[in-house]
Amino acid sequence: MTSKTTTGRENEQRAVRAWLYVLAALVVCMVAVGGTTRLTGSGLSITEWRPVTGAVPPLSAEAWTAEFEKYKDTPQYRILNQGMGLSDFKTIYAWEWGHRLLGRFVGLAFFLPLLWFWWRGALSRRLSLGLLGLGILGGLQGAIGWIMVASGLQPGMTAVAPLKLALHLTTASLILAGLVWLAAGLRTVPASPVPVRLARTAVAIMVLVLAQIFLGGLVAGSKAGLVYNTWPGMDGAFAPPLADLFAVRPWIENFVDNHALVQLNHRLVAYLLFAAAVIHAFDARRTLPGSGTARRATGVAGLVLAQAVLGVTTLLLAVPLWAGLAHQVFAMVVLMMATVHARLSPGATVQPTCSDATPAFGFETLSGRTA
Repeated sequence: MTSKTTTGRENEQRAVRAWLYVLAALVVCMVAVGGTTRLTGSGLSITEWRPVTGAVPPLSAEAWTAEFEKYKDTPQYRILNQGMGLSDFKTIYAWEWGHRLLGRFVGLAFFLPLLWFWWRGALSRRLSLGLLGLGILGGLQGAIGWIMVASGLQPGMTAVAPLKLALHLTTASLILAGLVWLAAGLRTVPASPVPVRLARTAVAIMVLVLAQIFLGGLVAGSKAGLVYNTWPGMDGAFAPPLADLFAVRPWIENFVDNHALVQLNHRLVAYLLFAAAVIHAFDARRTLPGSGTARRATGVAGLVLAQAVLGVTTLLLAVPLWAGLAHQVFAMVVLMMATVHARLSPGATVQPTCSDATPAFGFETLSGRTA
């Protein structure tokens, strides 16, 4: 292969990587707009799912009146927003319409460049399959979004079902993690192998972040952040009484609808995630001092700590708009960093070294290699 051909291939890979990171940024924007839509109570303002014609908002007074009348038939309007004026309705409508329009734009930003890169031969077979999977997941995400909205239009409902909201947020997070994973794998300089335990712990931390985002979605959907607004205890105790944690029947529904248990689970996984991130960072710095792996592990631990502080602040302030939105968006930042770290920490069997230094945690270290 000539130098010119090699340079061309590297340029194509850089272009693909840049495109994937742009898509990741757009997904974060989607999460931010979606979070604002939820926190402002705007998500049920559009009562129909029209993937094509819905891209055009009402353009006349008659069209606005028709949309408003549809909203007046919803339980949310009758129970919470009785007497709302048309101008206020236009505000909440704008948030939901913007969220859906941004979703359409993300779809185009994904598929049009995908076809271009595929036609240019810039995508390997493995990368093509990964992108195809993300495309399918993106289509599924749109369907989940409508199912979520439809759940809030049922009789007696004033908001979407917590489980469906959590699934919608988690699916967006999976798409984000997938984009970042694929992009990080396109680095021109291959990542250096690290001890297997570090690689496995990095992946475990990424999975824990995803689990914590799911639990956060349950907290948001059930509005569990509006109760037990104390820390480190929950109204003076580490956890509420067992009878309060499992007061709902059947018992399985407590994990979704019981404010006490939903918030406790979110706290417990936060503690577990923080402990894992700190121990992993300490391990990486002892095993591979000065390496990229150690720096990334430290960065992940720092972000997890910052997110925990933001979460506690959000709880103590009873979820003001700015704090709730910042907590949700910053979770995406933590996920991206954890994903990059996991992707750039490939495991490898490490041979014993002749160093006189004591290995961290009883394991051997890499000799003369950084990651």
